[in-house]
Amino acid sequence: MIVVAYVLAHGLTAMLITPLQSRFIPEITAFASLVYLPHGVRVLSVWLLGKIAFLPLFAGAFLSELLFTPADVSRVTDPVILASLVVGAASAVLAFELFRLLGYNLYAGRKFRIHWKWLLLVGMLASVINSIGQSLVFSGLILSEAVFAVVMTYAVGDLIGLIVTTLVLMFCFRWIRLRPGR
Repeated sequence: MIVVAYVLAHGLTAMLITPLQSRFIPEITAFASLVYLPHGVRVLSVWLLGKIAFLPLFAGAFLSELLFTPADVSRVTDPVILASLVVGAASAVLAFELFRLLGYNLYAGRKFRIHWKWLLLVGMLASVINSIGQSLVFSGLILSEAVFAVVMTYAVGDLIGLIVTTLVLMFCFRWIRLRPGR
């Protein structure tokens, strides 16, 4: 389920958001998206499944890279791309674990209710971890004058992706709950 959700979220990002964004900021679009929907899948998956979510998140990212990135742009077996996929899949796990070490176990556990502000806070931290990690992974490829813009785009894009994903899921669940004949 996580792999499918990740691939769908990545596909929407690649097919709808990336072409539009590349018209305005092409030098950054190659590295980061202003609305990266898979980050929402990352955070929500780790919240529900815990550390084990790393494996399907990595698999989803790997498949997404195969399906949506042209071979002339990058190869999924390139060590830089593989490192990027590991950083992305691990970012939410690391954020939840950092909060747990600070005494805030925010995993779903026995109760699925958590205040959305906590999820956004974990998502922000995961976004910062991902931004720093991705900028390190791609440091040899990003022009020095664009590093700050790329890091900020990762951070903002991840957070907006989390917010959009969370809102869409909330509306879907509300629609299911309020549907007539239920």
